[in-house]
Amino acid sequence: MNEPLDVAAELGTEMMRLVRLMDRVQAQYQAENPNAVERAAYLLLVHLVKDGPQRAGALAEAVHSDPSTVSRQVTQLVRLGYVARTADPADGRATVLSATDEGRRVFEENRRVRNERLADMLSAWEPADREALTRLMSRLTSDLEDRWTRGW
Repeated sequence: MNEPLDVAAELGTEMMRLVRLMDRVQAQYQAENPNAVERAAYLLLVHLVKDGPQRAGALAEAVHSDPSTVSRQVTQLVRLGYVARTADPADGRATVLSATDEGRRVFEENRRVRNERLADMLSAWEPADREALTRLMSRLTSDLEDRWTRGW
């Protein structure tokens, strides 16, 4: 099982299991919460809370998405009161997006619930295993992002 393609095949299978499970969890959450924000739109809110106000183009670049998709998702976030549009002080023709107080509250609440669920799920794991998982997931995600942005 040490051959690189064998390891890649097993890892690919596990990643697909994880993605499918995350999709099911998200679908269930959305079914139970009619005002829930779709995952892609929520990612925009995360970037606005963490990185501060920015133009839609910069936001689209940050999440590796196209501007038309980001525009649709921002519209949902504005409608829910999580994001505000204001004139760009540097160029009044452009718009700057920012998280509202309600958007920051929703972000913090979602993060708290996510962290509590993960902590509960991993509570039986050895601390070293939890740390290794976190370190390796970060490395894998960074490498995937780097490969994606440079092109395969």
